[in-house]
Amino acid sequence: MGMMKEFKEFAVKGNVIDMAVGIVIGAAFGKIVSSFVADVIMPPIGAMVGGVDFSNLAFTIKAAAGDIPAVAVRYGKFIQTAVDFTIIAFAIFIVIKGINSLKKKEEEAPKAPPEPSTQEVLLTEIRDLLKNRE
Repeated sequence: MGMMKEFKEFAVKGNVIDMAVGIVIGAAFGKIVSSFVADVIMPPIGAMVGGVDFSNLAFTIKAAAGDIPAVAVRYGKFIQTAVDFTIIAFAIFIVIKGINSLKKKEEEAPKAPPEPSTQEVLLTEIRDLLKNRE
């Protein structure tokens, strides 16, 4: 049972839950960027190049024969995926840069003076009592 308890502690920790949420949001963000690249960025680029649809660009190594499909290198999809990656990497860079600047501002903020120790509080009370006696 010790292993199950350790697993439960691990799975319930905030870091694991935060990581899971980050992965789900990251996957959704990846789909959005892929759609943005495929549906918004690449069509105008294809039109500027001469009406080329990048997702269909391929170099056929062996033509299809009967039931056997063609063997092709689909470099158009690779170009599209490379553009996806570049946009996602840039977006993550901007987010990390923003987080780091917030952390830097937080570190630069002046901290409140530490609270006096119990001894200092007691000595202050004794001092004040002695002043009031006079």
